[in-house]
Amino acid sequence: MKKNIAVVMGGYSSEYLISLKSGTAVCENLDSDKYAIYPIHIFKNRWILIINEKEYAINKHDFSVIIDNQKIKFDCVFNAIHGSPGEDGKLVSYFELLEIPHTSAPSYQMALTFNKRDCLSVLKPYGIKMATSYLLNKGDSIDENKIANKVGLPCFVKANKAGSSFGISKVYKKEHLMAAIEHSFKEDDEIIIESFLEGTEVSVGVITYKNEVIVLPITEIVSENDFFDYDAKYHGKSQEITPARLSEKEKKRTQDVAKQVYEILKMKGFTRSEYILIDGEPHLIEINTVPGITNESILPQQAKVAGICLKDLFGDMIESAINNQT
Repeated sequence: MKKNIAVVMGGYSSEYLISLKSGTAVCENLDSDKYAIYPIHIFKNRWILIINEKEYAINKHDFSVIIDNQKIKFDCVFNAIHGSPGEDGKLVSYFELLEIPHTSAPSYQMALTFNKRDCLSVLKPYGIKMATSYLLNKGDSIDENKIANKVGLPCFVKANKAGSSFGISKVYKKEHLMAAIEHSFKEDDEIIIESFLEGTEVSVGVITYKNEVIVLPITEIVSENDFFDYDAKYHGKSQEITPARLSEKEKKRTQDVAKQVYEILKMKGFTRSEYILIDGEPHLIEINTVPGITNESILPQQAKVAGICLKDLFGDMIESAINNQT
């Protein structure tokens, strides 16, 4: 008998369109002989299952759906929601309360890694290298001189809890800081301002596959734009070179740090982390716990180089979630 798999996509953030593409890719690559696949769109005003362009309302009390007078419940949820509520722990907490297996890390880990500054503060005592940062909450007094003196120029101004480069600016002049800060506050009420790190940018996928933590082949990011922004990520304005053009020493050091970060944070499922290599030493930028998973996305590219097809990767995620449910 086929297992019922809910593939949740959409979400409440600016990343919802990207999430819909990721969720569709999951549905297309899951083994339909093994799974009954249900694409579920999660938005603030409605949770709906869409089959053959027909919509069915999701019952939020038990995450079920009625189709042809038959109640459908799910053996597992594949989480493909970038941003809130899929990547910040909220939706995962709901599934945990309902005791429905899901493909993400536990809710606490999701919430921690979604908050860039909290995540970096947890990792810092372990010696993980990172940029110098300055933190602001909405309503704080803003001293451009103090910011520039601490992080230097150029610097990056980022929304603290956002992805896909929404709410991020690279600032070269002190007088442009305020506009960048206001831009970031449109995405979040917390922002993080970081020093510019000049070096080789790499993206590292770390996954649990067949019950083993695996570091996938590293991807080198070469952006045509000033940095790896939304346009570079999604409109082909970058080169994504897998495997990255690193020395064996750089490769091993980056793999070791990426695996260490994954294990310190007690992650599960798949993650993709961004690093800047300076003199062979990786500096952590951020961690994505629901990275893009379309056929063109970085983590699937890495899995392909590692000899893992998406059908096997996604299927293993589901089986691991079901088998490890406590």
